[in-house]
Amino acid sequence: METLEQMKSGSSDKAAMASMYEETFQNFEEGSVIEGTVVSVKKDKVVVDIGYKSEGIISAEEFSAEELAEAAPGTRLLVYIQEREDSEGNLVLSKEKADKMKVWVDLEKIFKEEAIVEGKILSRIKGGMMVDIGVKAFLPGSQIDLHPIRDPEQLIGKSFPMKIIKINQRRGNVVVSRRLLLEESRDQRRQRTLSNLTEGQLVHGTVKNITDYGAFVDLGGIDGLLHITDMSWGRIGHPSEIFMVGDRVEVMILKYDRETGRVSLGLKQKGADPWSGVAAKYPAGTRINGRVVSLTDYGAFIELEPGVEGLVHVSEMTWSHEVRHPSKIVSAGAQVDAQVLNVDEGARKISLGMKQVAPNPWDLVETKYPVGTKIEGKVKSLTDFGAFIGLDEGVDGLIHISDMSWTKHVKHPSEIFKKGQAVEVVVLKIDKEKERLSLGYKQLTSDPWEQEIPDKHQVGNTTRGKITKLTDFGIFVELAAGVEGLIHISETGLDPSVRMEDRFKAGEDVDAKIIKVDRDERKIALSLREHHRDGERQQMQDFHASQEKVDQSLGRAARKNKKHEGEDEE
Repeated sequence: METLEQMKSGSSDKAAMASMYEETFQNFEEGSVIEGTVVSVKKDKVVVDIGYKSEGIISAEEFSAEELAEAAPGTRLLVYIQEREDSEGNLVLSKEKADKMKVWVDLEKIFKEEAIVEGKILSRIKGGMMVDIGVKAFLPGSQIDLHPIRDPEQLIGKSFPMKIIKINQRRGNVVVSRRLLLEESRDQRRQRTLSNLTEGQLVHGTVKNITDYGAFVDLGGIDGLLHITDMSWGRIGHPSEIFMVGDRVEVMILKYDRETGRVSLGLKQKGADPWSGVAAKYPAGTRINGRVVSLTDYGAFIELEPGVEGLVHVSEMTWSHEVRHPSKIVSAGAQVDAQVLNVDEGARKISLGMKQVAPNPWDLVETKYPVGTKIEGKVKSLTDFGAFIGLDEGVDGLIHISDMSWTKHVKHPSEIFKKGQAVEVVVLKIDKEKERLSLGYKQLTSDPWEQEIPDKHQVGNTTRGKITKLTDFGIFVELAAGVEGLIHISETGLDPSVRMEDRFKAGEDVDAKIIKVDRDERKIALSLREHHRDGERQQMQDFHASQEKVDQSLGRAARKNKKHEGEDEE
């Protein structure tokens, strides 16, 4: 019989063996990948030994015909444990899932090492393309190329080297980029090109892009800007007049900033500067004939010779002031005569004048229209401050709003004149230097304030008028057509607590006394208070006069009665 110690020892050995047995199977968890050995290949399954207490089963559908032919007993392969035991006690394994997990492991390694992976573009999807890199990956539209692709469909079916920029195995998400590799290649070429660049050097390049302000030229991994002002010594409306995308050009390096990597290019600098010696060739006063090359809102550019242009400002096109846009006088391509006004060779500017080649009508105005002359013209335009009258010579004169009527308060010239109306005016003032002609309309008649109005509206007279306006300082009253008087608030006689609006209304007739007539200021002061006082005085006078009559009548009656009493006594 076993002793107690032997029994205890045997029990301990069994526990140790059980523990070892359990440790043997602890790695055989569902969802893990392990290497196994093919035991046998059957019609519908492949039996694999992974060192577990029972063999594992893989469905034959997970193998291609070639793989089944190669899966001979003893072949080693990775398998994925789907279930530890099925109803028959066998492990359920998967080769397909193991292969996929291996791919993910390989992709994780490629991502960490920043290695390159080959990707085949399968289809276009929202935001980019679907790519096959062993698993399906997403290629964003911004990562396809260095520049936006106009027709991404043309890339389907093609393979390109790419880099993995994001990976998430749990979500089955992989994002790749082709642009990163293109940028690296471009940067390498860029460094090679930059190391050889020097200012003044002639280089060849390809027009890559055209904008309103210039053209970008690819010099080999680096883009240089050929500004529109450096394309030609002459004027260019748009770079597309000279270049097309894809053109090969030879340009000069004008400036190279090694810190920023910016390169400025020039084309016109390959030839001689036509502006050299322009000041001596076209001194002020020279008359030229040139072609209009372009129009702006402020003038027209005239080509004197290829590469040399001058500006005719709109104010220098005609002696008339009515021209608002150069297109009213000239058109692009037209040949015109002009005179050189100023040359700034350093700034490459020439000022031209077209009106200077014709007689100045202002030289004739002083002799033809002396001050005081009555002339006829047509209303050309109306402004808030007056009316412009056009004369036959192309000279415009101004009737200021203050010279339109002696008596009427004109708020806008349209109250008296209409555009195109023929009018007679008087010349008031001529300023030849500023080319200004002042005209008068009211001066055609005598000033009623000199005699007529003061005679008709004398101080001390009572007058009647219509209230036209109530203000904080008084009441305006129309006494006659164009003649107004003011009843100052101090002359209304109202109690301070009474509002004028409660006592008077616009349009009502009112009687007032004239207390002042100012010819120089053209003002008439009226008074309601004085008018009321005059009325009260008149009433008092009338009362006293009536009382005198009563007293006289009573006196006569008393004397008459006394006489009768005397006669009775006799």
